[in-house]
Formats: sequence, structure tokens, C-alpha cells
Amino acid sequence: MTAPESGDLERSLGRRMSGAAGLAALAGLAWVARDVPLALGGRLVGARAERAARSPQFRDGTFRNPASSRPMAGTPDRSLIRELIFGKQKRRPSSAVPLLRPAERHLDGDDAHTELGIVWYGHASVLVEIEGRRVLLDPVWSERCSPSATVGPKRLHEPPVRLDELPRLDAILISHDHYDHLDLATVRELTARQSAPFVVPLGVGAHLDRWGVPADRIIELDWSESHDVGGIELIATPAQHFSGRGLRRDGTLWSSWVIAGAHRKVFYTGDSGYFPGYAQIGAEHGPFDVTLMQIGAYDRAWPSIHMFPEEAVSAHLDLRGGLMIPVHWATFNLALHDWSDPVNRIWAEAKNRDVRLAVPRPGERVVVDDPPAVDGWWQAVA
Repeated sequence: MTAPESGDLERSLGRRMSGAAGLAALAGLAWVARDVPLALGGRLVGARAERAARSPQFRDGTFRNPASSRPMAGTPDRSLIRELIFGKQKRRPSSAVPLLRPAERHLDGDDAHTELGIVWYGHASVLVEIEGRRVLLDPVWSERCSPSATVGPKRLHEPPVRLDELPRLDAILISHDHYDHLDLATVRELTARQSAPFVVPLGVGAHLDRWGVPADRIIELDWSESHDVGGIELIATPAQHFSGRGLRRDGTLWSSWVIAGAHRKVFYTGDSGYFPGYAQIGAEHGPFDVTLMQIGAYDRAWPSIHMFPEEAVSAHLDLRGGLMIPVHWATFNLALHDWSDPVNRIWAEAKNRDVRLAVPRPGERVVVDDPPAVDGWWQAVA
């Protein structure tokens, strides 16, 4: 038998190495994507789908914005894609974002039922302490807001507290199912560590159900519906946005929220463009002691689904708000503007329109009746 020539050996070895590299790449891809199917969540079936179909917001198989809403932007144009790749915006802080650890607070003191407290943990994650109850909004503690733990927008700062350091919660409120507002790992840990119900817009319960949240801890609401938690009324109110965790859009509802006690009221926008619904919510449910207003991740390419900072001030006034606290900025890089642009613009507009503003550091507790003065802390790290 003739021995193989060296060239044949090299080609054979090359094919084997190429095949091994291909298998390694596929294995690596599988490892990266291993958590994606579960993170995509569930789908509406059975009684949940039937209830969604009865909603005034559900038409032709999907949830819709109010008829008066401006249409959403279409596919991003080439200029937007070019700006995403080559733009010169300063989309990250130059140094570490300052974090504070909120002091432990007992809600059984003399002022527990009168003092209204807000703790912003970063992005849209907020703890509302109202009349002796605690409501946690849109908690996201993961390193990335993505279906994958290894790919996607990464945090610009750590959470100021761990999930196991949170106090006992009375409700966990979700505005919609986007990854920067609804996070698989966070939901699982809160399910294990807390006993509070998840109060969510219609359809979002399908995700929670797939992730192991007990059925008796899932409360799904349509707009104008409410749920009482220990004397605190949680009311789902309209927003102008969209939903979806995979290729399918608008299979679950999105919502803003009214958190109303006997004496104090809080409004949270969730994600939304500016629309006439704010004035209607203000007339029906206002005035509000404090509004938590989305100010970041805006762009000219999607003006109808995220507010510009100046629009957030207009919405606050429409809502008949007292103190305004901006959220949805500083934590995840989700748009093309400078990291500090949202808060600089909201500060300027609030001063121009004589609106009371508080801009806490992540983890800083704000007493609504005695808020800290705005000190421009972000400018030192921008």
C-alpha cells in the first residue's frame, strides 16, 4: 500500500480541524443561546387568550394603542444605522456612577402611613413606600437586559442593593414585557424570596406562568382595571408603546400605573410616547404627589413610543403632578443620545416650567414631601 503524500495528510488534517472548529463554534453558540428560549416567555393560550380577545385594546390578533395615537416609526433608515455604528455620542459615563445604599426603614413607625418614599435603583426599577406598603416597579437586576446572559445591553452600574436585601414587598408591578422591564432571572429570584403578587398588564402573566410563578401570585389587568393590596389601589392606565420579547409583537398589553392610597398618589409612566391620555389620566386620577417619568432611550426614529425629556415635563403637568422623578436613564445604553443628555434636558425644562424635580442617585431614598435639591451629581461622571 502506498503511503499518503504529505499534501494529502495536510488536507485531511485541515478538514478535521475545520470540522472540529465548526463543532466548537456550534457548541459555543448553543451555550450562549441556552437560556434564550425560556427567556422569550410564554404565549397566550386558553382562558388567558380568550380574556385578551375580549379587551377593547385587542384587535385583529394584537393589542393596539388608542386610536388617537400617532403611528409608530417604521424600519430604521440607513442614516440611523450609520449613526449607531459611527456616531460620536458619549453613550457611557466617564467614571463610576455613584451608588447609595438606602437605610433600612421600618414601616410601623409614627410616620409610616403619612410619609411617601421613593427609592430609584436604576433604569425603571423603583421602590414605592406608600401608606405602610411597598410596591416594587419593573425590577431588573441582571447584568444585561436581553434574552441572553452573555449578549445584549450591559449595565452601566451595579444595582445598589442585592435582591436578597430588599425589604418585604406587598406587590411587584410590571409595565410591559420588554427585557429592560421584565427579567427572567429577577422574576425567579423574587418568586423564591418574596410572597408578593405580580400585578401585570393582560397577557404578561403567560411569561410569569412559564417561569414558575404560582398562579395565585399573578394578577393581570386591562386598562382601567384595578387590584387592591392592603388598602393600596393599583390601577392599570393607558400608555402609548408596544410589546414583544421575540419576533412577534404586541401579543401582551403595556400599561402605565396609578398607585393610590387613601391619602397619597403616585403615577408611573412605564414606557410611552407623549399622548392625550396623560391629561385624561390626570383628570380622572390626579393630582399626584409624585410622578415617575420615563426620560431616556428617545430618538427621532421612534418619537411615538418613548418621550423626549421636554415631553415628559409636559406629561407631568398634564397629570397634575407635584414632584417629578425621572427614570429610565443611566443604567442601560439603549439609544443614540449622550448618556447624560436625558437628565440635562429634563433639569433645564423643569426649571423653565417651574416644575419640582428630584434626581436621586441610584439607591437614594427620596422623601416626596422633603426632596433633596438637584445638585447635578451626574455631571461629575458624565
